[in-house]
Amino acid sequence: MLEFDDIQHILLTRVPALTGRYEFLSFADAAGARAWLAAMTERVPSVADLQESVDTDKHWVSVAFTWNGLRALGVPAEELASFPEEFRQGMATRAEILGDTGANHPDRWVDGTAGDDLHAIVILFARSAADRDQRVAEHNELLATCPGVTVLSSLDLEALPPFGYAHDHFGYRDRLSQPVIEDSGEEPTPGSGAPLKAGEFILGYDDEKGPPTNLPRPELLSRNGTFMAYRRLREHVGKFRDFLAEHGDTVEEQELVAAKLMGRWRSGAPLVLAPEADDPELGADMSRNNDFDYKQMDPHGYAVPLGSHIRRMNPRDTGVNMKRHRMIRRGATYGPHLPEGVPDDGADRGIAAFILCASLVRQFEFAQNVWVNDTTFHELGNERDPIIGNQDGTLEYKIPKRPIRKTIKGMPAFTTVAGGAYFFLPGLRALRYLTTLPDSEAAA
Repeated sequence: MLEFDDIQHILLTRVPALTGRYEFLSFADAAGARAWLAAMTERVPSVADLQESVDTDKHWVSVAFTWNGLRALGVPAEELASFPEEFRQGMATRAEILGDTGANHPDRWVDGTAGDDLHAIVILFARSAADRDQRVAEHNELLATCPGVTVLSSLDLEALPPFGYAHDHFGYRDRLSQPVIEDSGEEPTPGSGAPLKAGEFILGYDDEKGPPTNLPRPELLSRNGTFMAYRRLREHVGKFRDFLAEHGDTVEEQELVAAKLMGRWRSGAPLVLAPEADDPELGADMSRNNDFDYKQMDPHGYAVPLGSHIRRMNPRDTGVNMKRHRMIRRGATYGPHLPEGVPDDGADRGIAAFILCASLVRQFEFAQNVWVNDTTFHELGNERDPIIGNQDGTLEYKIPKRPIRKTIKGMPAFTTVAGGAYFFLPGLRALRYLTTLPDSEAAA
């Protein structure tokens, strides 16, 4: 059974937040960092804590660390060495593997997350800006008492009321397809697949292949933890709208192009079930909006193009062992809404998300390398993910249609990576263990 009292809430609970803040921290003093963590640990709720109070709480806090952050806290060298190589290296070092080149290169990231002095993140979600600001003020007071703990950068988050709950700046409805963990108490919606073994996401449990192996040591540190890939994606809303206008003469045609890029209408209605026109009621119905496949219902991509975003990020029943590549996503939008008809103001706006998984290589890096940026995905040739792929103006996008298909040349980049890092999200007992490390154990 899952140890709900030891698992940080963010792993299993999607809280009803409308705002939030990420703070990226650096530790120059191990004792000061451990004092900070001791205070923060009291503020981090477990899954069990939220099972009774999620509807009444006003804010929720999570804490995670980079490999350099664990070292700065004083984790012994032999324990540090037991972590996977990709986590030890960090996201910025693995930029080529992830496709983070050109405009997406870590040298261009804006938030300090590419540097070795990034040690921890505090994730705050809240119901209101007032409550968020109060918690930030309380955290600032705590930081003032902890020598050597400083904020490298921060990012405020806001939901987008013009679109309704859980939409991105392009107007697409989000949070429609998430895996369900076995024994979590959650039931999958139709079409979402059977619950997956907990070890696919939470360290210390059986995964789809069997008992866990090669876990970081000691077990106290790794059990009930997970790895997180943080991605800050700037969304170029003006460029996106200009693209739709270029390829659609009417509003209806533009909306169809937008749907063909994503694989869903902006309401969330899947093209497999609504290929000709949007169906907002279908998009809002969680018992129907994910209940489709590709192999039987759309094998040639006449409804959902083979290279569309949702088809790449979840190929479903098209020959891939999806059980070993699913991921949990958390996050929110940041930056101001750009109203329709208003020229792009150049403001920084986008999505700042976390991918939670037991294996960064098998899950997150596989998705980035094979699904997002592989130009030969589904044997398409010269294509990448049209929404989040690394586009340099030389690639294309094909929309199948009987008897001919449309090919859009020179795909622009609608998103740019503006920050990223690999974190380890420990369980509650592991957080307390980290606060007790003596100075003599500090790694070189």
